[in-house]
Amino acid sequence: MFDRKYQALARLVPGTSNPVHSSHSHGGVARNIAENLVRLGVPTAFHSIVGADAAGDALVERLRGLGADTRGVMRSAERPTAEYVAVLETDHELALGIADMAIFDFYSEAHLDAAWPQASQAKWILADCNLQTGVLQALARRCASTGARFAVNTVSGPKAVKLHGLGAAVDLLFTNRDEANTLTGRNIAADARSAAEALRDSGFAAAVVTDGGKGYAILENGSVSWHEAVPATPVDITGAGDAFVAGTLSRLFAGDGLAPAARAGALLAARTTETLESVLPDLSPAFFAGGGRAMPGLAS
Repeated sequence: MFDRKYQALARLVPGTSNPVHSSHSHGGVARNIAENLVRLGVPTAFHSIVGADAAGDALVERLRGLGADTRGVMRSAERPTAEYVAVLETDHELALGIADMAIFDFYSEAHLDAAWPQASQAKWILADCNLQTGVLQALARRCASTGARFAVNTVSGPKAVKLHGLGAAVDLLFTNRDEANTLTGRNIAADARSAAEALRDSGFAAAVVTDGGKGYAILENGSVSWHEAVPATPVDITGAGDAFVAGTLSRLFAGDGLAPAARAGALLAARTTETLESVLPDLSPAFFAGGGRAMPGLAS
């Protein structure tokens, strides 16, 4: 996805022109996670769909240049490459998000068939809920058949509902409090802990539920635990959730348990908010060994 960001220079006023600072970058939930993983040294293959346009070419070439395997990226002339526009308030919180993601509806089970010979070799497979419901269901079945761990990022509340009935098939869910509430239909969950409990009641076995700077909850083995966020001085929160997922997965791939892996994800998310980029520019495999002002005992 091609990202455009507009940072308000004064408090936003609806219905009129507002002064902003504009920037653009390569984005998208799955793409951001993939770039983080590659930069952390995790062997990563990226499967998606882009338009037959310059934006799609640039997105694919960047990931390939960083070291990702991009042979699984499909091209479509039906729709342009997905685009996301973020309007940020003066406090850097998202005021309005606008997305043209119709192209993802063209990623079908036939595309999954073509990708599977390569994808079936993976230790972990992460999908985001931009995929169609049928593709997510087919992917869950295929992961079960090969023994691959199936992780899912909900992306947004409306897209999270695609996971209805799939709780038992998801090995690890990444979501936030609001998205978890939408998924479970329990809008009474006022914090990440209660949202994680609702996910447990809905059939999910493991989940990480974030709640911005308040912290995050972990659901594992039937129990829910609460964890404080890593302190940060944010300048732009775009990409922080994707960094959280990537940091967690990178440490799970390295053999860490879910709690220390999620703490690593929280650290990477915090550092990502302290840059204007969606992915930490100097991220490398050394990050968890001290390169990211790592906490004692974090690196394995």
